[in-house]
Amino acid sequence: MKNKIIYGLAIVGVMASCTKKFDEMNVNKKLPTEAPAQALFANAAKDISRQVVTLNVNRNNLKLWSQYLTQTTYTDESNYDLRTRNIPQSEWRAMYREILKDLGEAKSYTNQEAWTLQADKDAQTNRLAIMEIYEIYCYERLTTIFGDIPYSEAFTESNLPKFDDAMTVYMDLDKRLTAAIGNLNSGAGSFDGGYDNLFGGDIDMWMKFAYGMKVKMAMTLADVDAAKAQTMLTSADGKVFGSGEQAAFTFMSVSPNTNPMWEDLVNSGRNDYVAANTIVDAMNTLDDPRRSAYFTMAPDTNVYIGGIYGASNSYSKYSHISSYFEDPTQPTVLMDYVEMEFYLAEAAARGLSVTGTAKEHYDNAITASIMNWGGTAADVSAYLANPTVDYTANTASWQEKIGTQSWIANFNRGMIGWTSFRRMDQPVLNVAANNPIATPTRYTYPTNEQTLNGANYSAAAAAIGGDLKSTKLWWDVN
Repeated sequence: MKNKIIYGLAIVGVMASCTKKFDEMNVNKKLPTEAPAQALFANAAKDISRQVVTLNVNRNNLKLWSQYLTQTTYTDESNYDLRTRNIPQSEWRAMYREILKDLGEAKSYTNQEAWTLQADKDAQTNRLAIMEIYEIYCYERLTTIFGDIPYSEAFTESNLPKFDDAMTVYMDLDKRLTAAIGNLNSGAGSFDGGYDNLFGGDIDMWMKFAYGMKVKMAMTLADVDAAKAQTMLTSADGKVFGSGEQAAFTFMSVSPNTNPMWEDLVNSGRNDYVAANTIVDAMNTLDDPRRSAYFTMAPDTNVYIGGIYGASNSYSKYSHISSYFEDPTQPTVLMDYVEMEFYLAEAAARGLSVTGTAKEHYDNAITASIMNWGGTAADVSAYLANPTVDYTANTASWQEKIGTQSWIANFNRGMIGWTSFRRMDQPVLNVAANNPIATPTRYTYPTNEQTLNGANYSAAAAAIGGDLKSTKLWWDVN
């Protein structure tokens, strides 16, 4: 009996030992349970850039809605269909789950870092400020697309977050920008190695990007709060991107880190897009020197021809997007000098106080855009002398002059083109061939919010005047 008891205890001991070993064996020691903060930040930055630039009709329709491009066979998105593909859900998921979640966790891990040396503490503070600026960029994009959004409760324990008033969100984003700028220290370090793809750890450039966000936001709210817009402009005066400067994310030549436009235009093997007649006709009228950089000539011709916006268009008949955009390493521009100069031209035209005149900033923006796309000084001179382009000679409204030229210059930046159109109602866009309604002024809320967060969704829809594509957002009062 004694031997049996000992044998039994031995079995229990072996089982306990085996259980412990099995538990240890079940852990992949090469796979960290917590991603390093800097890796999470870098991944979020890549995902932001992918979402901004992609042509994938399951993720982003804004190059179509800006009427830079139109479709060939499948035309739902060019005709503003938000149900078949549920684009709002894709935008929402990308920004909240893929990007803001990573940024929030990166900030949390960074806050937990304990440093002894002051230089390390200062670098930590810079990293947190940079992450904050990226978060602000994301929330500004979301509220400018949807209106009221989950914000104060977006990442709380509640699975049913309320939607915050969009103007209140905007004002808070401005406060956060001010604080982030104040925390940036150009004499200190920030991200290690290649984690900061945008500026390589250059804090002065991050300051310019943050001040650029203030200018951008100021012009968005200028029609509803000119005094606040002026305050924001004054704080940023002379502190934004100068000539040749930009915030651009550079991709790699190997998947999964390629520019998604290469994936959409080349790797997919599909021919889904042609140039839209809206922008091609406008550029043809102006003899715009950027046409060859944006588009190919129509097959078997020596002219640029855009497909009918919203119609089914033959790929073999119309101009295509140029090979420039088929490079897998092509950078995604999040903000640049050209964009800033158009905002400052608009501010001066509105009578707001900025350094320089509307014409000076307008000419600077056009000049930089043409040169950026491979034009020459002679191209610039000829274009600016065109009576329809010349700021002084053209007697059209400032909205038409600045709005049209900003829209042309921001080709490939669908969000900027669409928002510029919404703010200034210029240029006049074509009516979609198969859905003769006005160009939408917002994305509708995702279906999941309607079904899973119904009470808060209903309150938000009522607050903005209805969850419709045609609902104008709080800043769109003209």
